[in-house]
Amino acid sequence: MGKIEAVGHIWRDQNGKRERHRIALDQFEGKWAVIYRILGAIVRAVLVVMLITTPSILLPNVSADGAQIVALVALFGAALTFFEYVSAYPGLVEFRDAPPFNRVRFGALFLTVLLLTLIFRGTAEPTIATDFVTSVGALIGYVLDFPYSPVRLMLLALPEGASLSEVEMMREAAGLSYLISLVALSVFVIILRLGHWPSKSGSFNVWINLPTFDPTAGGDVIARLKRDARINIVIGFLLPFLIPAVIQSASNLFGGLSVTNDQSLIWTVAAWAFLPSSLFMRGIAMERVASMIAEKRRQTYARADFEHQLV
Repeated sequence: MGKIEAVGHIWRDQNGKRERHRIALDQFEGKWAVIYRILGAIVRAVLVVMLITTPSILLPNVSADGAQIVALVALFGAALTFFEYVSAYPGLVEFRDAPPFNRVRFGALFLTVLLLTLIFRGTAEPTIATDFVTSVGALIGYVLDFPYSPVRLMLLALPEGASLSEVEMMREAAGLSYLISLVALSVFVIILRLGHWPSKSGSFNVWINLPTFDPTAGGDVIARLKRDARINIVIGFLLPFLIPAVIQSASNLFGGLSVTNDQSLIWTVAAWAFLPSSLFMRGIAMERVASMIAEKRRQTYARADFEHQLV
């Protein structure tokens, strides 16, 4: 009897050691997860600062007041990004745990702003890099400048007194930015098809990745996701045509599109190209999530029917 109790004590001691080891390991992994999340949030905040300040840094003849305003906006964007990604709970950013959705969008926007800045910098301080980007933009702009195209509509949004050089610069900027948006959209579609996004990145949490979507708001979740996906795709398709029309209509009240302020022109063209592709990608992503939920629902129903037949 004593031997049995001794064996029992040894067994409990071993299990207790294993349990304590597992708890310590989980705590260690949890600490590293927190550190990794903080470092990731810091890196993202720095990238946002680089994005916002790129035109102000690279463009010549930037006023001190303008640089201060840009610095304040960059700090605000960095703080918003840091607190969004360092938090374990969702905020405003969608698909934050489903890479590379936001990485593709940010990369497209950053590349657009950088290349447009080089084009406008080349007018005052030409270099080999600015000349190359300008030549590529001119080629793409001429290819995409045909009747009723988004690039042609952006040219029509310029003030009536715009010079030939200003029209050429707008054509280069619009053509290059629109091509980048199309390439980013194509890259995301390829990742979605070949990389099985977002299944490959692990389990998809609707609450974290779609914080503005309420599954309990009523109605079937799949139907609502597909409806929102179609709305985003339609708006994304129409925006490149609607934004120039809105700019042209608003010129009667607020004046025409400024061609003398390089920074405002860069951000206007970048937003004109980025917002439609971003909405397009959001619609495609939501359609993909709806398909995943529908497939999971079919598997659950099939498993339930199979278990019912066994009983």
